[in-house]
Amino acid sequence: MFLKDVIKEFVFEIRLRNYSERTIKGYKNNISKFARYIEVEFELVEIEDISHVHIKNYLNYLKSNGLTEVYINTILKNLRSFYKYCFNEGYCLNIASKVGWLREKKVVIKTFSDNEIRKMIDVYNYSSYINARNKCIMAILIDTGIRNFELCQLKRNDIRETIIYIMGKGNKERVVPISPYLKKVMIKYERIREGYLKNNILHYDNYFLSYRNKPLTIEAIERIVKLCGKKANVNENIRCSPHTLRHYFAQAQLKNGLDVYSLSRLLGHENVTITKRYLQGLKDNEVLELGVKSSPLMNLRK
Repeated sequence: MFLKDVIKEFVFEIRLRNYSERTIKGYKNNISKFARYIEVEFELVEIEDISHVHIKNYLNYLKSNGLTEVYINTILKNLRSFYKYCFNEGYCLNIASKVGWLREKKVVIKTFSDNEIRKMIDVYNYSSYINARNKCIMAILIDTGIRNFELCQLKRNDIRETIIYIMGKGNKERVVPISPYLKKVMIKYERIREGYLKNNILHYDNYFLSYRNKPLTIEAIERIVKLCGKKANVNENIRCSPHTLRHYFAQAQLKNGLDVYSLSRLLGHENVTITKRYLQGLKDNEVLELGVKSSPLMNLRK
């Protein structure tokens, strides 16, 4: 059986399982690239002729091209799911199960200081729709820690009085709180948005729209954050991105005393192990301060 035909079948299968389009696209791209590599390097197109050695060769090829262990493990995760499906359907052996995970390096992502965040939130004002929109985008990313794609797909009816409904990875819904500070920014943005769009026929109900009244893309949000960091003169060694803002949110919440389990729910992580990575970015003195805050004797009721 041709590998490319099974890939098409697998994509149909995960679509039936109600995977998000973003997840489906990732699976399809990663597995298809593997198939092309196997065909070019080994002239193999039949799924039965491929062994776990070929998968290892592909992973080594990716590593030699500078891809990180985290990224390669994501690809291996996709291949494992694919070959598990193939095995269950009786097409071939589950060869991917013989390939071990790569040991991931502990990378501490440098994030923003509180002062840099203050400067970034002040970059945009309410002088125009675009400025008000960008200010609200920055405020939501900083104060909720939601992902870039989650922000892009926010709809107006996802916004309630004190909470925001988020559709996260794997179509899993969660809620994040709206702080009084954030609420004030959102009210001002919504008022300006209403005036700006009142004479337009809208085809989209996204909370954030471009000046052409279309949903913002992930790339557009990246540019907004990057430009904001540049205008705020953020440390050039820090990558100004929505993901770095997510890191800032997580570390700020931990420093402010939120427990890692509650933080995991706010971030939409599958398990707390992923959330614990944010602890690596905390300095020793910050961890010690947390210890004092949570001291059993200091918190005893008098």
